[in-house]
Amino acid sequence: MPKQTSAARRTSIAGLLAATSLALALSGCATYDVTAPADARADAPAAAVQAKDAQLAAAKGAKNEDGKNGDAKGSQGGGQATAPGGAGDVDCRKAKCVALTFDAGPSENTPRLLDILKEEKVHATFFMLGENHVDKRPAEVKRIDAEGHELANHTWSHQILTDIEPAEAERELSRVQDAVRKITGKTPRLMRPPQGRTDEEVSKISKDLGLAQVLWSVTAKDYQTNDSALITKRVLEQTERDGIILLHDIYKGTVPAVPGILKELKKRGYTVVTVSQLLSPAKAEPGMVYRP
Repeated sequence: MPKQTSAARRTSIAGLLAATSLALALSGCATYDVTAPADARADAPAAAVQAKDAQLAAAKGAKNEDGKNGDAKGSQGGGQATAPGGAGDVDCRKAKCVALTFDAGPSENTPRLLDILKEEKVHATFFMLGENHVDKRPAEVKRIDAEGHELANHTWSHQILTDIEPAEAERELSRVQDAVRKITGKTPRLMRPPQGRTDEEVSKISKDLGLAQVLWSVTAKDYQTNDSALITKRVLEQTERDGIILLHDIYKGTVPAVPGILKELKKRGYTVVTVSQLLSPAKAEPGMVYRP
């Protein structure tokens, strides 16, 4: 995990960007911008910082009233997190935050996952696949949005974007953008490249489509096991402040692990947030790679 800094650290990396936890392998001499969530927050424009502080002050004032306005604000908080750059009343500059993300859905497991997140009053970011997921389960996509979660892009058919022609990579991303917009009226602003593989060309395509790239710091490798206890153990062992947890709502062992993960994270003092909440007051910058 990167150290917290008071000033932004934005780096250009060449050649191989490798992290064992990310299984990220690149080839060639591509260069592109990478930043950590804490650095993105530190680099937020003054106007965004002022707006965030005003939003937090307003939320605090509402909660201090007779409870009616506070309850209404709470019911809308997740919805704010899905708006472009929105982050509800969470302040990850002060709170011990970790982002919760799910890849490759929606699936038959997603409704139960959404029930759990609703019960726990937690919002997550869903990096969705198009083929056989978004196109087959529009009701789940609508529910993800309606319940205040963040809509995000994981390509149409999970092709490795660095291994295909640029025009094909663009279609892999744009088809999901179009499908999600048709269903919800909203266009994703975040994408996760399959296997975390990106390069200069993928970054350019992402920028042109208005998509920031989001990697991760915690993986349970739930694609290898249906053992919910093991999935829970792996997540908890790796989680640190400003981390991004990667899970998949397509595997049978993952959703049953979520209640225990959330309970223990809260016990350890974490606030579980969406990716946009983690970055706020910064807004995700198209083309940028965000990696804890």
